[in-house]
Amino acid sequence: MSSHALRLSVDARRTSATTHRVIASANISTSSVQAYRTIADYRRGHPSILPAQYFRNLRVIEGGYGAGTVITFDVVAFGRTVTMRSRVTEPVPGRVLVESDTEKPLVTTFTVDSNADGTARVSFDTTFQTGPGLLGRVEGWMTRAFLKRVYAAELDQFDAYVRKSAS
Repeated sequence: MSSHALRLSVDARRTSATTHRVIASANISTSSVQAYRTIADYRRGHPSILPAQYFRNLRVIEGGYGAGTVITFDVVAFGRTVTMRSRVTEPVPGRVLVESDTEKPLVTTFTVDSNADGTARVSFDTTFQTGPGLLGRVEGWMTRAFLKRVYAAELDQFDAYVRKSAS
């Protein structure tokens, strides 16, 4: 974790028998405009905030900035590497960006708000599905715990990246 105190909040829960949600938020040491630009820039900004221990090989297939971008990337979890493909939309350009997995019900929403002091409040909100029964509950619990660690690291890296870029 970086040397300053990152105000981070994380909430992870099962919202139904097979639907799970993880929300992580932190204050980031830059303006909301710059924070959003960093997230939306899949060629330079976004790759810079991804912790290498969890994400590798982010590739832009189409676009590269905001809506219409299609990406692939590798996620390293539980001793395995899984390649994912997502399409980006911007329901509220400049404030809300959504990555939707093209093959499974997995959606991550990035929301950027302005704090009174001019910094940004950035939230990652992921919803995903698991199978039913005991195995699905275990998978959901493990994935929620994993995403909590991932998002804490990513938000910390995001703040460190914008601090370094500002200096």
